[in-house]
Amino acid sequence: MDENKNYQTPVPDNTTDQCVKCDAGACSGGCCSDDIGRCNLTSTNWLEDVPDNDYEIVEVLFKNTRRGFYRNSTHIPLKRGDWVAVEANPGHDIGRVGLMGRLVQNQMKRVNLRKNAEILRVFRKAKPADMERYEQAKAREEDTMIRSRKIAVDLGLKMKIGDVEYQGDGNKAIFYYIADDRVDFRQLIKVLAEVFRIRVEMKQIGARQEAGRIGGIGPCGRPLCCATWMSSFVSVATSAARFQDISLNPQNLAGQCAKLKCCINFEVNTYVEAIRQLPPKDVHLETKDATYYYFKADALKREIIYSTERNAPVNTVMLTAAQAFEVIALNKNGVKPDSLKPDDQDGKKAASPFGDLLNQDAINRFDSKKKKKKKKKSGDKAPADKGAKPVSVVENKDKPEGEQQERGNAQHNDRKQRPGKPKRQHYQDGQPGGERKQRPHADKPQKPLKTFRPRSQSQSPEGNTPHNNNAQGNKNNASNE
Repeated sequence: MDENKNYQTPVPDNTTDQCVKCDAGACSGGCCSDDIGRCNLTSTNWLEDVPDNDYEIVEVLFKNTRRGFYRNSTHIPLKRGDWVAVEANPGHDIGRVGLMGRLVQNQMKRVNLRKNAEILRVFRKAKPADMERYEQAKAREEDTMIRSRKIAVDLGLKMKIGDVEYQGDGNKAIFYYIADDRVDFRQLIKVLAEVFRIRVEMKQIGARQEAGRIGGIGPCGRPLCCATWMSSFVSVATSAARFQDISLNPQNLAGQCAKLKCCINFEVNTYVEAIRQLPPKDVHLETKDATYYYFKADALKREIIYSTERNAPVNTVMLTAAQAFEVIALNKNGVKPDSLKPDDQDGKKAASPFGDLLNQDAINRFDSKKKKKKKKKSGDKAPADKGAKPVSVVENKDKPEGEQQERGNAQHNDRKQRPGKPKRQHYQDGQPGGERKQRPHADKPQKPLKTFRPRSQSQSPEGNTPHNNNAQGNKNNASNE
């Protein structure tokens, strides 16, 4: 057994993290199991244990989705996950080995690498001095990105610089930008080169690459596919949604990058193959009673709905693909069947292979079933419960309208003729009788004064002494005396 089979390359001592985290942060535990960077760039080398699996070219992974193929001309013993210093133009760059062996040749075909493309060399394994310089260059990326955005705004360029990647030796930087239209950034390159003292390379990326770089959660509740496992992007067309009978609603079809969702392409091939096994849409079925036109189909269930109108669901009939082909064959021979019978013949619905034993799929399973109330006849007695109506009201319903009106008028007159409530008797000298004494000045309301003084006081008939019931007035009277 090979001792180095499960061996993981140790991280140099000058690095703080024990493993390199994914840029998307979608791996379990926040760290790649193979310790080589982004998860959507990793490839399984299923030929690793096969003997004579040697190939001179190795795949090296860098920041974001950038990868490169380099020739190991000096036959340095490398393993998957090793930090290596590779040739760059100019200087050198630092990356990690992602794939080795004969699968690298297939990987080069997958990314459409030109046959006459120049393949650079692998210099050596990264030394501690190389890693220290690489970390210093990497620490400058965020500050460079913020300053470069301000410079682009000052120059009036309609572009957004999304990320900056420094080369391993710090002599060159790649500026990733997004722009809707063509941008003349020649002046921008001159300013950036003067400010940061580096060589500048501008690289335009699309909205999908930007969404994959930032990451996020999709409407399905899972991390974005472009940020976790997708490494190449295929154009998505609305025809893929039409094949799957998906509603062409831009809000539902667009992803977080404002483009059509990549997952629309995942199952389109299955639907295309299933649609090929269905009857053509322009073929209609002839019967003795009517002509049926293609209206809708479920490609995976192989069921087709036919209608007597071309653009409206009128007298619809559901047939399987086999039944439709059978009717088409009869029409070609000049035979018209009597009618198209659906699956639920004689009013009985076809039994589903997956029966709902517990009635869990019923929509109204939680609705309370209301019982119908029986109408009361004139001779029946009213129930003794709380919500029952009196007998007189029930009897009143069965009588003619004129009698009901007369009865209502009589009841109204009886209410008017009822004796009123007896008045309360007043007592004078211990015996009932006499009139009720009125309070003084009860008939005339007192007007409040504007100042905070006692209320206006009336003169008593016996003298000039004012009469006041409140305590404040008594105090004022004592002071006047």
